[in-house]
Amino acid sequence: MLLIEVTNAREVMKQRIGPLGSRLIGKLVDADAQVEKALIQELENAFREFGIEARILAVDGPRMLGRSHLEIPLQVREERQVRLP
Repeated sequence: MLLIEVTNAREVMKQRIGPLGSRLIGKLVDADAQVEKALIQELENAFREFGIEARILAVDGPRMLGRSHLEIPLQVREERQVRLP
């Protein structure tokens, strides 16, 4: 399994859309999502070329902490504490 963390999505988008468009990053344009979409397309093309079948997922939330830990936040919908009397 491969994990790829794009660490400069905002800079990539600024280069692609220019100075005027860079003002929209974060407001109308999600830099991470746009870069991930382009990467997924490129990976899909390369995988097909090599005859590789794969599932490619773009997810929001997980992040690397150093070199040995992956943080995966959970959205808690409801929480209850059970205590004995």
